[in-house]
Amino acid sequence: MAATKKAVVLLSGGLDSTTCLAMAKAEGFEPVCLAVAYGQRHAVELERARRVAQALGVKDFRVVTVDLRQVGGSALTADIDVPKDRPEGEMSHGIPITYVPARNALFLSLALGLAEVVGASDLYIGVNAVDYSGYPDCRPEFIHAFEGMATLATKAGVEGTRFKVHAPLSGMSKADIIRAGVKLGVDYGMTHSCYDPDSGGRACGRCDSCVLRRRGFEQAGVPDPTPYVEGA
Repeated sequence: MAATKKAVVLLSGGLDSTTCLAMAKAEGFEPVCLAVAYGQRHAVELERARRVAQALGVKDFRVVTVDLRQVGGSALTADIDVPKDRPEGEMSHGIPITYVPARNALFLSLALGLAEVVGASDLYIGVNAVDYSGYPDCRPEFIHAFEGMATLATKAGVEGTRFKVHAPLSGMSKADIIRAGVKLGVDYGMTHSCYDPDSGGRACGRCDSCVLRRRGFEQAGVPDPTPYVEGA
């Protein structure tokens, strides 16, 4: 019997990356999950990532620490307020201050290095080109460009490996993603999406990520299991 192929899955503990992990497993891959502690203000997501990995039977879960607070430039890594109560129309225009400079390029590079080490040629990332708050590193063009770079930048690539970056959520709405995850048995109560949770890890209900998540559950017709702060 042939050995199961490994795939490196970037796992944040959020709704999208958890769905992405479930998809990778459904497609027959043995996932090696990589979470990144980058100094994010919503560090509760790392605990959720570990919990998700355990619940989905992941045998190899790793956390890499890179302190992006030394770079700053984002409301997630610097002393900058997270925008709240933005109209949904405003979310689809411009790049918000919650964008972390070059974050997905960094994350995919770490995943690429791990893929070389574990002998994987497939990487999964839960980027979304529809409900994505305007982040440039969530676009399909970026994913395709990274695949080309991966071949040029690695020993494995030079020796003939062709890396594939799977972005299965690209083109899906948040409601589509939730429906797909429910079919795969994902428990979204384990996940965390809020950019500015309280000390107990409860979601603010007002940041862009919370608004998109809540709207997704409403449109999917699925009960929202998110614990919100009182009044949110």
